[in-house]
Formats: sequence, structure tokens, C-alpha cells
Amino acid sequence: MNTLSRREEQVLLAVWDLKDTAYLLSIKEYLSKITKKDWSVGVIHKPLLQLERKGFITSHIGAATAKRGGRRKKIYSVTQQGIDELKTLKKEQDRLWKNFLRPETVQNIK
Repeated sequence: MNTLSRREEQVLLAVWDLKDTAYLLSIKEYLSKITKKDWSVGVIHKPLLQLERKGFITSHIGAATAKRGGRRKKIYSVTQQGIDELKTLKKEQDRLWKNFLRPETVQNIK
């Protein structure tokens, strides 16, 4: 099993949510908006490489656009293996968090 780091998980979820518009800068903007933190391009680029190496995402070069001065974007997509990994992570997280906010445990949180 390929265990994902928290950052890889966040990037993978961003790619999933962005669908056909998942490229480096859109992922950066998306994660910055969701987490309310400024994400650098480098902090996103490394997990993208790792996710692609693990087989959780694929990439292709998109068409050139006038808006980008004729440059092309590298577009990322989640693979079936990536979807399966996200499902597994979600189930694990749900099991780990299930008792956290139960009424009898909330009083113990300071």
C-alpha cells in the first residue's frame, strides 16, 4: 500500500475537485482558498510528482492559450488507483475520528 502524506492527500483531493482544470496554478489557488494558507508552487509541485510516480494521478499537456501567451498547461487527472486510495483514506479517517466529538468525550477537550 502506498501511504499518502497529508500534503499529498490535499493535493490529490484538489486535483479531484478541479477535474479538467487541475493545473499547477489552479491547484495552488484552490488549496490556498480552502485552507486559508498561502501555498507556494514548490510545495504543490513535489506532491504532484510523487502522486504521479505512485500512479494516483496522470498528466497531459493541454492546448496553448492566448491568455498564457501561447504556453501550454500541464493538466492533472486522478486515476482509478487514486480514487481507490482516497476512498480508503476516507474510511480510515472516519474510523479514527468517529469518537472525537461524542458528547461524553467533548467535556474532556480543553
